[in-house]
Amino acid sequence: MAHRVGTSGSRKRCILGVDPGLDRTGYAVLQTDPIRIAEAGVVRSDSAAPLPGRLVEIETGLSDIIDEHAPELIAVETLYSHYKHPRTAILMGHARGVVLLAAARAGIEVLSLPATRIKKSLTGNGHAGKAQMQKAVAHALQLREVPEPADVADALAIALCAHETRTNAAALAGGAR
Repeated sequence: MAHRVGTSGSRKRCILGVDPGLDRTGYAVLQTDPIRIAEAGVVRSDSAAPLPGRLVEIETGLSDIIDEHAPELIAVETLYSHYKHPRTAILMGHARGVVLLAAARAGIEVLSLPATRIKKSLTGNGHAGKAQMQKAVAHALQLREVPEPADVADALAIALCAHETRTNAAALAGGAR
């Protein structure tokens, strides 16, 4: 079930940034003209439920958000596994797969972004910490406070990086003519 903040209900051009997680999947709907948050929050799953049921909860929450906002792009972090924490990557992979499924069902393009690229685009440091990222997101979006929880800040960062990536690609394509 999605826990939402700042719902606008409008259907302007937007990007959906998703920070996949099994307990909490952060999401951010970022309008692109002008850049502003249309909605951000977390989709939670019941930690006591079996894995398949939890994945259905995530998919249902994301599909509701997709139906409401009709994003032109869904951006998600590329899966990364640290050798010390392989189980974390496996669980994140389940949630990420649900994001990809929801996007495919809706016929929406997916942009996968490496975490280091997301961090570098906002802070100039590909290895920035959570607090630094939250501050950078707040600064970029002119927010009075850092976004909480960190899952929402990460989703906002993913959406901002996706927007920057598309803007730069469009500028390069325009210059190549």
